Amino acid sequence: MGIHPKIGITGLPRSGKSAVMQKVVQMITDERRAEMRARGDDVSAAKILGGMRCEPLVEDGERVGVRCINFQTGEEDVMAHKNIDSRLRVLGYGIDPDAIERIAVPAIEEAMDNYEVIVIDEIGKFSVESEAFVDIVRAAMKVDKPTLVTLHKKSRHPLLQDIRRRDDARILEVTPVNRALLPYKIHKLMRETY
Repeated sequence: MGIHPKIGITGLPRSGKSAVMQKVVQMITDERRAEMRARGDDVSAAKILGGMRCEPLVEDGERVGVRCINFQTGEEDVMAHKNIDSRLRVLGYGIDPDAIERIAVPAIEEAMDNYEVIVIDEIGKFSVESEAFVDIVRAAMKVDKPTLVTLHKKSRHPLLQDIRRRDDARILEVTPVNRALLPYKIHKLMRETY
């Protein structure tokens, strides 16, 4: 175990996990860029934060799928959708493990190797259908870098269980009461070590 924190954000579906994570990401990025500018460093070359994030796909006000996005490149693909014909189905969504392996896996690998902070949004029911994703997340959790992940609250997948049991992990739950202040708490926990 290293000295850098592994912060897990969890909560019920649609509780605001990704929104909290995005706020923390913005706070870390803004702070590190300001520090670099103050030193006269080239901010455009900064490799502050890397990894992957997820976004819901909404059509006519209804959630129909989820896309994964590479933080570094902006490359994206649909990893789960109601219209995907797949033998892997979760909650009525067809899962495309190839999309996860094309976008998320290389994004996390690059973050492990070249970025200050690793971000993985979301470790949950869709993404754990990819064995390559599970393997790369396990590897990322062993890297001694500040790591921020969002975790499906109720999943009993062994990967999520292992993350929750880590001695260096701090799992924080998003609730309606703490949603506004939680990003500041997480930012404080992370900035103490980067």
